[in-house]
Amino acid sequence: MADLEELYREIILDHYRSPRNRGELDSPPAHRVEGFNPLCGDEVVVSMMVEDGKLADLKIAGSGCSISQSSASLMSAAVKGKPVGEVRRLINTFKGMMSIHEASLEGDGHPESNGTGGAEVVAGEPEEIDLDKLGELAALQGVVKFPVRIKCATLSWNALAQGLDEVAAQAS
Repeated sequence: MADLEELYREIILDHYRSPRNRGELDSPPAHRVEGFNPLCGDEVVVSMMVEDGKLADLKIAGSGCSISQSSASLMSAAVKGKPVGEVRRLINTFKGMMSIHEASLEGDGHPESNGTGGAEVVAGEPEEIDLDKLGELAALQGVVKFPVRIKCATLSWNALAQGLDEVAAQAS
Protein backbone atom coordinates (compact mmCIF):
# COMPACT_ATOMS: atom_id res chain seq x y z
CA MET A 1 0.00 0.00 0.00
CA ALA A 2 2.88 2.36 0.74
CA ASP A 3 4.21 1.79 -2.80
CA LEU A 4 0.83 2.71 -4.27
CA GLU A 5 0.64 5.88 -2.14
CA GLU A 6 4.14 6.82 -3.30
CA LEU A 7 3.14 6.27 -6.93
CA TYR A 8 0.08 8.47 -6.44
CA ARG A 9 2.20 11.17 -4.82
CA GLU A 10 4.59 11.07 -7.78
CA ILE A 11 1.71 11.38 -10.28
CA ILE A 12 0.35 14.42 -8.43
CA LEU A 13 3.77 16.06 -8.26
CA ASP A 14 4.45 15.33 -11.93
CA HIS A 15 1.20 17.02 -13.00
CA TYR A 16 1.92 19.95 -10.67
CA ARG A 17 5.48 20.45 -11.95
CA SER A 18 4.64 19.78 -15.62
CA PRO A 19 0.96 20.60 -16.08
CA ARG A 20 -0.75 19.30 -19.19
CA ASN A 21 -2.81 21.53 -21.49
CA ARG A 22 -1.61 24.71 -19.77
CA GLY A 23 -2.71 28.06 -21.20
CA GLU A 24 -5.87 29.63 -22.58
CA LEU A 25 -7.74 29.32 -25.85
CA ASP A 26 -8.88 32.48 -27.63
CA SER A 27 -12.28 33.50 -26.28
CA PRO A 28 -14.35 33.68 -28.39
CA PRO A 29 -14.61 31.24 -30.08
CA ALA A 30 -13.67 29.19 -27.00
CA HIS A 31 -15.91 29.24 -23.95
CA ARG A 32 -14.17 30.46 -20.78
CA VAL A 33 -15.08 29.65 -17.16
CA GLU A 34 -13.34 30.84 -14.01
CA GLY A 35 -13.35 29.03 -10.70
CA PHE A 36 -12.18 30.35 -7.36
CA ASN A 37 -11.81 28.73 -3.95
CA PRO A 38 -12.04 31.52 -1.36
CA LEU A 39 -10.88 29.18 1.43
CA CYS A 40 -7.35 28.92 0.08
CA GLY A 41 -7.11 31.26 -2.91
CA ASP A 42 -6.95 28.61 -5.63
CA GLU A 43 -7.94 29.96 -9.05
CA VAL A 44 -8.62 28.10 -12.27
CA VAL A 45 -9.56 29.23 -15.75
CA VAL A 46 -10.95 26.55 -18.05
CA SER A 47 -11.26 27.44 -21.71
CA MET A 48 -12.91 24.90 -23.96
CA MET A 49 -14.05 24.25 -27.49
CA VAL A 50 -17.04 21.94 -27.88
CA GLU A 51 -17.53 20.81 -31.48
CA ASP A 52 -19.80 18.11 -32.85
CA GLY A 53 -20.61 16.77 -29.39
CA LYS A 54 -16.94 16.49 -28.39
CA LEU A 55 -14.71 18.45 -26.07
CA ALA A 56 -12.43 19.21 -29.01
CA ASP A 57 -9.92 21.35 -27.13
CA LEU A 58 -9.30 22.37 -23.54
CA LYS A 59 -6.74 24.55 -21.79
CA ILE A 60 -6.24 25.22 -18.10
CA ALA A 61 -4.78 28.34 -16.50
CA GLY A 62 -4.69 29.65 -12.95
CA SER A 63 -2.73 29.25 -9.77
CA GLY A 64 -3.03 27.49 -6.47
CA CYS A 65 -1.91 24.56 -4.39
CA SER A 66 -0.47 21.36 -5.78
CA ILE A 67 -3.78 19.52 -5.36
CA SER A 68 -5.87 22.05 -7.32
CA GLN A 69 -3.33 22.47 -10.09
CA SER A 70 -2.49 18.78 -10.49
CA SER A 71 -6.20 17.91 -10.43
CA ALA A 72 -6.78 20.42 -13.25
CA SER A 73 -3.92 18.93 -15.25
CA LEU A 74 -5.09 15.35 -14.68
CA MET A 75 -8.64 16.38 -15.61
CA SER A 76 -7.55 18.06 -18.83
CA ALA A 77 -5.57 15.01 -19.92
CA ALA A 78 -8.49 12.70 -19.12
CA VAL A 79 -11.26 14.63 -20.92
CA LYS A 80 -9.69 16.40 -23.88
CA GLY A 81 -11.03 15.04 -27.17
CA LYS A 82 -13.75 12.93 -25.52
CA PRO A 83 -17.49 13.03 -26.31
CA VAL A 84 -19.37 15.40 -23.97
CA GLY A 85 -21.48 12.54 -22.56
CA GLU A 86 -18.35 10.64 -21.60
CA VAL A 87 -16.85 13.79 -20.06
CA ARG A 88 -19.99 14.30 -17.95
CA ARG A 89 -19.85 10.67 -16.74
CA LEU A 90 -16.20 11.12 -15.77
CA ILE A 91 -17.04 14.34 -13.90
CA ASN A 92 -19.74 12.45 -11.96
CA THR A 93 -17.40 9.55 -11.24
CA PHE A 94 -14.63 11.86 -10.03
CA LYS A 95 -17.00 13.84 -7.82
CA GLY A 96 -18.34 10.54 -6.52
CA MET A 97 -14.82 9.52 -5.55
CA MET A 98 -14.38 12.85 -3.76
CA SER A 99 -17.69 12.45 -1.89
CA ILE A 100 -17.17 8.89 -0.63
CA HIS A 101 -15.66 10.42 2.49
CA GLU A 102 -18.90 12.32 3.13
CA ALA A 103 -20.88 9.10 3.48
CA SER A 104 -18.56 8.04 6.29
CA LEU A 105 -19.07 11.41 8.02
CA GLU A 106 -22.89 11.23 7.99
CA GLY A 107 -24.25 11.62 11.47
CA ASP A 108 -20.97 12.87 12.93
CA GLY A 109 -22.52 16.19 13.96
CA HIS A 110 -20.80 18.31 11.31
CA PRO A 111 -23.58 19.66 9.07
CA GLU A 112 -21.76 22.80 8.01
CA SER A 113 -20.29 21.89 4.61
CA ASN A 114 -20.44 19.00 2.24
CA GLY A 115 -16.82 19.78 1.31
CA THR A 116 -17.25 18.71 -2.29
CA GLY A 117 -17.06 22.13 -3.89
CA GLY A 118 -20.46 21.84 -5.52
CA ALA A 119 -20.53 18.09 -6.04
CA GLU A 120 -23.88 16.64 -5.14
CA VAL A 121 -23.69 14.01 -2.46
CA VAL A 122 -26.36 11.40 -3.06
CA ALA A 123 -28.01 9.98 0.04
CA GLY A 124 -27.56 6.31 0.76
CA GLU A 125 -24.67 4.02 0.12
CA PRO A 126 -21.84 5.49 -1.95
CA GLU A 127 -21.49 3.96 -5.39
CA GLU A 128 -18.47 1.73 -5.80
CA ILE A 129 -15.78 3.56 -7.78
CA ASP A 130 -13.63 1.45 -10.11
CA LEU A 131 -10.21 3.04 -9.54
CA ASP A 132 -8.68 1.04 -12.40
CA LYS A 133 -11.02 2.76 -14.86
CA LEU A 134 -9.96 6.17 -13.53
CA GLY A 135 -6.33 5.63 -14.47
CA GLU A 136 -4.09 8.42 -13.17
CA LEU A 137 -7.10 10.23 -11.70
CA ALA A 138 -7.11 7.60 -8.95
CA ALA A 139 -4.02 9.33 -7.59
CA LEU A 140 -6.32 11.98 -6.14
CA GLN A 141 -8.34 9.50 -4.05
CA GLY A 142 -6.15 10.22 -1.02
CA VAL A 143 -7.52 13.77 -0.91
CA VAL A 144 -10.69 12.47 0.75
CA LYS A 145 -8.64 11.91 3.90
CA PHE A 146 -8.35 15.70 4.13
CA PRO A 147 -11.88 17.10 3.72
CA VAL A 148 -10.71 20.71 3.51
CA ARG A 149 -8.68 19.77 0.38
CA ILE A 150 -11.65 18.26 -1.50
CA LYS A 151 -12.62 21.74 -2.72
CA CYS A 152 -9.10 22.10 -4.12
CA ALA A 153 -9.38 18.82 -6.02
CA THR A 154 -12.86 19.51 -7.42
CA LEU A 155 -12.39 23.18 -8.37
CA SER A 156 -11.46 22.57 -12.02
CA TRP A 157 -14.06 19.78 -12.35
CA ASN A 158 -16.80 22.13 -11.17
CA ALA A 159 -15.62 24.81 -13.62
CA LEU A 160 -15.63 22.25 -16.44
CA ALA A 161 -19.16 21.10 -15.55
CA GLN A 162 -20.34 24.72 -15.42
CA GLY A 163 -18.75 25.42 -18.79
CA LEU A 164 -20.37 22.39 -20.39
CA ASP A 165 -23.74 23.49 -19.00
CA GLU A 166 -23.26 27.01 -20.36
CA VAL A 167 -22.21 25.75 -23.80
CA ALA A 168 -25.26 23.44 -23.90
CA ALA A 169 -27.56 26.32 -22.89
CA GLN A 170 -26.13 28.57 -25.63
CA ALA A 171 -26.63 25.83 -28.23
CA SER A 172 -30.32 25.37 -27.43
